[in-house]
Amino acid sequence: MKILLIEDEVKLAEYLRKGLGEVGYVVDVAHNGVDGLHMALEGAHDLLVLDAMLPGIDGFSLLSAFRKSRQTPVLMLTARISVEDRVLGLQTGADDYLVKPFAFSELNARIQVLLRRTHGAHDAVEPTQLRLSDLELDLVRRKASRGGQRLDLTAKEFLLLTLFLRRKSEVLSRTEIAEQVWDMHFDSETNVVEVAIRRLRGKIDKPFNTALLHTIRGMGYIMEERNG
Repeated sequence: MKILLIEDEVKLAEYLRKGLGEVGYVVDVAHNGVDGLHMALEGAHDLLVLDAMLPGIDGFSLLSAFRKSRQTPVLMLTARISVEDRVLGLQTGADDYLVKPFAFSELNARIQVLLRRTHGAHDAVEPTQLRLSDLELDLVRRKASRGGQRLDLTAKEFLLLTLFLRRKSEVLSRTEIAEQVWDMHFDSETNVVEVAIRRLRGKIDKPFNTALLHTIRGMGYIMEERNG
């Protein structure tokens, strides 16, 4: 999936480009409205992430011009929180609206929803029990077990395991894990994710014959059952 990010805050744009790249998207970036409109009309993108306040051409004008010929989903970003601004964005043609500051995990979730709509998929009913091999998680009773043996998890370890089981067989980057579980922007100097992964492995994998939580070098982590 290919995303066009139009954002004039260079630091934020780079952070989002890196994070979205880590979760599997190809990301093009424009830092002003003129370049953004040109790239939007000339390129083939599955979704646009568009800042409302841009130099050259503002986001609302860009979106209005873009909608004359293209129906690609658009997620608007803005620091302006008034109802009038949100209504204007939606009336102009935005499919969703996200107010700054926001967590990367929320941005990623909204992108996934818009892309599912575009490709005709339907949301499934959220299960209350998650399972992989002999590892089981009860979300209602907040209990975890493997091979019938109860696992003593901290609150964060439970959240971390829930994330992995909900997204089993998907590679999760450290950026996404940090924001999903700790609601924090990922800092490359911080090893909180690695420490939590190591402790979780010590409880769900180390006492058992088969490992379920694996490291994908340079990309992140994945929970899946492997043969051999």
